[in-house]
Amino acid sequence: MSINVRPLGDRVVVEPIEQEETIAGGALVLPETAKEKPQHGAILAVGAGAKDDQGNRIPMDVEVGNRVLFAKYAGTEIKLDNKKLLIMKESDILGILADED
Repeated sequence: MSINVRPLGDRVVVEPIEQEETIAGGALVLPETAKEKPQHGAILAVGAGAKDDQGNRIPMDVEVGNRVLFAKYAGTEIKLDNKKLLIMKESDILGILADED
């Protein structure tokens, strides 16, 4: 997915991955307000990195395409092209999920 937002500094744009909310039999549908907030997602854009005291860029530990875990209430939610996205600082990311083979 191509997005028209370039995060600044040590910020990233993350597309949250919603959990499947199905009940045995599939007859019960949970309203949006009853669902847990997602805590993992895919990175769509990465900033250039923060600057240290001397003005040198600190490289980012994440890159576009990484699947990451983040704090439940991390970031700021935005809506872009009818998709819910999060803009958050790299420090809000708890870890990078390993690719499944």
